[in-house]
Amino acid sequence: MTSPSARPLPVGAVLDVVSFEVEAGKVREFATATHAADAIYTDGKAATEAGFAGIPATPTHVVVAGHHRNQQQFVQALGLAIERVVVGSVEWHYTRPPVVGDRLTGTRRVADDTTKAGKRGGEMRLVTLETEWVDDTGDTVVTQREVLIERGA
Repeated sequence: MTSPSARPLPVGAVLDVVSFEVEAGKVREFATATHAADAIYTDGKAATEAGFAGIPATPTHVVVAGHHRNQQQFVQALGLAIERVVVGSVEWHYTRPPVVGDRLTGTRRVADDTTKAGKRGGEMRLVTLETEWVDDTGDTVVTQREVLIERGA
């Protein structure tokens, strides 16, 4: 059973648009947190010698956008009961690595919104969200897909 305020959202509905700059300090923090010891994440010379346009962000860096989003607003817009929501999956597809100095703007849209029977009875709502991250020239850098699962009451 989905939450009482849940309503079908059309595929393509925009949930939010956020922007952030890929900052060297944040890249360093992510590298430390994820045990990415390669010097390309902290040393500009090592990064350019490895073929990057600058210091690249770590692979999951765009999750920093969560600090710039109004999480309550998007949960309400989807009509989800947050206490019953788990993240089913997240995947990233890169056109190019984001690098320090990039300003990325992400437009998060509903890619799918369905229900299905749960293995233990009841219904589950599966909401697939897709965020297209573009740079200042409008070129896609990263596409992020995530599936949120709202378990039945």
